[in-house]
Amino acid sequence: MTWTMPSETAPQDRIWMSFPRAWPDESPTDREAAYKAWTAVADAIAEFEPVTMVVDPSETQRAMNMLGRGIEQVSRVIDDYWMRDTGPTFVHAADGSLAAVDWIFNAWGGNIATGAKNDRGLAAFVAEVAGVPVIPSLLVNEGGGIHVDGEGTILLTETVQLGQGRNPYADAARVEAEMARTLGTEKVIWLKRGLTRDYDSHGTLGHVDIVACFPAPGKVLIHDQRDPSHPDHAVSAETRAILSDATDAKGRKLEIIPVPAPKLLRDADGFVDYSYINHLAVNGGVIACGFGEDYADAQAREILSAAYPGRRVVTVDAREIFARGGGIHCITQQQPKARA
Repeated sequence: MTWTMPSETAPQDRIWMSFPRAWPDESPTDREAAYKAWTAVADAIAEFEPVTMVVDPSETQRAMNMLGRGIEQVSRVIDDYWMRDTGPTFVHAADGSLAAVDWIFNAWGGNIATGAKNDRGLAAFVAEVAGVPVIPSLLVNEGGGIHVDGEGTILLTETVQLGQGRNPYADAARVEAEMARTLGTEKVIWLKRGLTRDYDSHGTLGHVDIVACFPAPGKVLIHDQRDPSHPDHAVSAETRAILSDATDAKGRKLEIIPVPAPKLLRDADGFVDYSYINHLAVNGGVIACGFGEDYADAQAREILSAAYPGRRVVTVDAREIFARGGGIHCITQQQPKARA
């Protein structure tokens, strides 16, 4: 059986999300901020296509009160609310039908304390609700740790798939073979690492979806931290150098499109990882992260509009999402349409 992960710009049936659930160490104010941030993203997506929200039973009433029309709710016990990582990765079979890859999930290499007891079964649950077969994988991986161009090329970071906390016995060849089996990729471009903040206690240890992504085959958007005082300045330079030397599965040199980071460098917890790369392509649109900086947010919209021609770019304030360790791409997962 052959499977292929389409590009994130391929036509979609819906977007999957998980509604936030309360945690004991959060204040009521912090919890309310999370509910509002996730709801704002869902409402923005619903202007373009359906949204299905997985809701922990403890949050059923709140979700009913907050979520707007066009957002379907399904109930299931969950540990965390990062659907990109805890949910499945949807792929096409050779006949165009849909299937769902179920990676092993171990709470981001065991780096995040929320655990994975309930979330380990979430991908299979989503696949069942979607009515598609499951493709089991023995690789520890998350959806935020991969990005494909839909034509055989995939971006990975060495500290994720090859990290000791995830796959201590895997080497690059084994990872590449599993990506080829489950996603149909032919060429892996390995980046060295993710952004600096992503290695703290709330981080994923280097997800690629905040560093670089393909808006179209042959083109790659990269996070561009231009301030030398920020440690991600070096990450941006390293990423650009690797991608400048790389070719994709079709043998093309990549057109690199830098997306400048916002001006804010630090918050109360250290250097921020605010990145416009962590956006979501939807039918006819792009849901972009905003950081309360009018000029930087507008500049990012302009770059994304050019990179995704014909799509309307909508900015949603993502600061409360980033405060919890991710962005808009991290809390969403696209279900592509079956191919005719």
